[in-house]
Amino acid sequence: MEADEQCPKLIFEEKKAIKLFLWLFYFFYFTYSLVWYYIIPKYTSYGDRKYFDEGLGIWLYILLISLLPIAIYYYKKRNPYAVKYILFIVFVSTDIVDNILRYAGTSKQFASGNIVEVLFLIFAPIFVNKRYFWVISFGLIGKYFIIGILIHNSDVIIPAVSIAVIVVISYILLTRFFSYISTLTKVHNDLRQQEKLAVVGQMAASIAHEIRNPLASLKGFVQLQQERPPENRDYFPIMIQEIDRINIIVNDLMYISKPKTVQMQLANLQEIISYTISIMEYQAEAQGVTIDTMLEESLPLIKCDEKHLKQVFINLLKNALEAMPEGGMIRIFGKRGHNSTIVVTVEDNGSGIKQVDIPRLTQPFYTTKKDGTGLGLMVVNHIINEHHGHLTVDSELGKGTKVSVTLPIKQKDRS
Repeated sequence: MEADEQCPKLIFEEKKAIKLFLWLFYFFYFTYSLVWYYIIPKYTSYGDRKYFDEGLGIWLYILLISLLPIAIYYYKKRNPYAVKYILFIVFVSTDIVDNILRYAGTSKQFASGNIVEVLFLIFAPIFVNKRYFWVISFGLIGKYFIIGILIHNSDVIIPAVSIAVIVVISYILLTRFFSYISTLTKVHNDLRQQEKLAVVGQMAASIAHEIRNPLASLKGFVQLQQERPPENRDYFPIMIQEIDRINIIVNDLMYISKPKTVQMQLANLQEIISYTISIMEYQAEAQGVTIDTMLEESLPLIKCDEKHLKQVFINLLKNALEAMPEGGMIRIFGKRGHNSTIVVTVEDNGSGIKQVDIPRLTQPFYTTKKDGTGLGLMVVNHIINEHHGHLTVDSELGKGTKVSVTLPIKQKDRS
């Protein structure tokens, strides 16, 4: 689980586990010591009343408490993976030193250990990391063997064997966790693959349907033009219009498949809007649609990707025209907004959109049009977000739609 330590989700989950582990470690360590070395000896004949007078004594607890700020530092510096290793290494090291000072050169019966050793083994599967599990397992068992060798005492075999039994149980849990995660990952990947195939199929159907219509028109017009005198060019504008339709669709698809790097340069928004109107004006005239522009005088230059913004307004005009097949009016407003922004609004008096559909308009493949691809507004919204702007859609069924694009005059630092 530590293979990708930069994954925010993994870091978040690790931090939750570490936070719980730290609380439990200090609670159980000090509670166990308090009960076993102070309360029990006070009221019974068990326990060790001289515990704090031997070994590291009170310094053992001071060292562990001083470790807490270090653990918090690593926890907050987005490197929680190191905390559990630091805590374990310090615990084992201080425990070995404490036991050597306590039992070396004496004939006292060995009686050491703390309930937090079990806590380490319980949490090893929870962290779902085999490397950490084996560090804990060999570290705890090795601790008792090192102590036994250095103090020449065979009593360490009993706690070492007890730890080994818990290690076996913990390993079974760890393998079950890994098996469960592996199964979930496989199911998730299979579902993603099926989803991708479904999206590809949906996209292919949309592309085929959307491009087939203008291609059929082009084929028909070319055949008609061949039968007419060379000087008759009635169908050429329509053919150009159909080619422009194909170009818009292909541009959307190219942007989705491989978004280009945004090239920010100062540009004149009035010129961008004029260009998009010139592209769509023949289709507007053919449908009986009037395009009226009301741009505030002396609009400042804005820092933007000119090609991408042209794609935005072409898509918005295309949507407005498709909403008015029987003719109508498109109004384009441009003015300064609040906080150094420019607001451009494209308003039509077409068929309108249901309120329930508006929040889903920028989702891929979602469309309210019979022959729509569901890609245009998704691309528009993505481009506007890249420019640190935002898109709003207001519509009333049967009365028309108003789409507002708010863009900052100066782009923020993207670093």
